[in-house]
Amino acid sequence: MPFVEIYLRKGKTPEFRKALSEAVHESMRQVFQIPEDDLFHVVHDMEPGDMLQAPTFFGVERSADSVIIRMTFNHRPPAQKAELFEAVADRLVEAVGMRREDVLLTVLETAAENWWVQGRTIDAETGFDTRMSPEAMAAGRVD
Repeated sequence: MPFVEIYLRKGKTPEFRKALSEAVHESMRQVFQIPEDDLFHVVHDMEPGDMLQAPTFFGVERSADSVIIRMTFNHRPPAQKAELFEAVADRLVEAVGMRREDVLLTVLETAAENWWVQGRTIDAETGFDTRMSPEAMAAGRVD
């Protein structure tokens, strides 16, 4: 049950915000193999002065169109997180025309027992959602 927060400056259309969310969700579906309805996103429209960043970081220019995406989910292997980061950046370029330089992604990892939602059933052996496919479970792609 990943939880996603997207921070962007005010002024983006509802369609843009939805496309941004969908790009992140589809990337998580591809990489983590989460169920389609496992969607919990909050979009934060920030006043320009409330989202501060260096205009140049690692020698790369950032624009006022930059976004910060914070994803919370259970522990994943580093390679899988790297795959997710690439998938999200690729999809944001394709879906909403973002520059890769304007995407900042961060992850908060939490233990499986720190999640609850009505209707979710947990497999007693694995400790994860019973709807996760055996393939996803075997690959360590569980939430």
